[in-house]
Amino acid sequence: MANVNHEHHSDSLKVGIAQIAPVWLNREQTLAKVVKYAKRAADEGCKLVAFGEALLPGYPFWIARTDGARFNSPVQKEIHAHYMSQAIQIEAGHLQPLCLAASQRKIAVMVGCVERAPDRGGHSLYCSLVYIDPKGIIQSVHRKLMPTYEERLTWAAGDGHGLRVHQLGAFAVGGLNCWENWMPLARATLYALGEDLHVAAWPGDVRNTSDITRFIAKEARSYVISASGLMRKADFPTETPRLELILANSSDLLANGGSCIAGPDGEWIVEPVVEEERLIVANIDHSRVRAERQNFDPAGHYARPDVTRLIVNRKRQSGLTILGESDGD
Repeated sequence: MANVNHEHHSDSLKVGIAQIAPVWLNREQTLAKVVKYAKRAADEGCKLVAFGEALLPGYPFWIARTDGARFNSPVQKEIHAHYMSQAIQIEAGHLQPLCLAASQRKIAVMVGCVERAPDRGGHSLYCSLVYIDPKGIIQSVHRKLMPTYEERLTWAAGDGHGLRVHQLGAFAVGGLNCWENWMPLARATLYALGEDLHVAAWPGDVRNTSDITRFIAKEARSYVISASGLMRKADFPTETPRLELILANSSDLLANGGSCIAGPDGEWIVEPVVEEERLIVANIDHSRVRAERQNFDPAGHYARPDVTRLIVNRKRQSGLTILGESDGD
């Protein structure tokens, strides 16, 4: 649980959203772009910058455009194999350039990654939301609990290990991926941990962010940052497997952004920004959270734990438990 003692912190926090497109399925070039925007946000005085869902190395846009549910398809196998090769493996140091930038510029980063997790055998992919603190230390990796619809053809289901919040100034920061933000118990977990700055990461569409951002803010009496990506035909590298097939079934704009920020009263701090690659910056004030919690605090004075209570399993799920090993084995 985050330390939510605000006594020694300023109420003010400058936050940023980097609404950008990936260099699709190119881990190295997309990471360089993420690092550039993280540094730019720090240079503008931000203490937190958020990026969209699965931005590193990109959302699986091909599935809906290439008959993705066809079983044993050579097309699907080829693209998935390429996707896996470009995924993030944290233990291999793939995020170190971003951690270094966070440390050097003293900025926290929330970034969506496609994670190739070695603790599950190393050949399944997870939609993960990674929090890097201002010292450049990865503090949590939240694997999306349930991929949505066609996402299940390429992403595995996650677990509760990363359902955590992190102290940043006066705020306790947490986050969820895309449609996880509709899951009331996932939200309730973060509320109970003291979250008052929520990052909702999206692949990028204003239809997703226009309503739920304000709804969560009103329900939680918290600030809500919806961080979305963009995706245009020009963002597909020429070496993308089956590129002609993907583009033949794609519009010029596959993801239009929609990044925005709502205050703890549910009103807009920044209205949704569409069809524009840019750094969005805003100042937020923790005193507004405390003011709105006066009449409603969903995990505090308005809760009834004697009537309803939530149980969270934070154990990292694995299919293997090794018994009897010693340090010398």
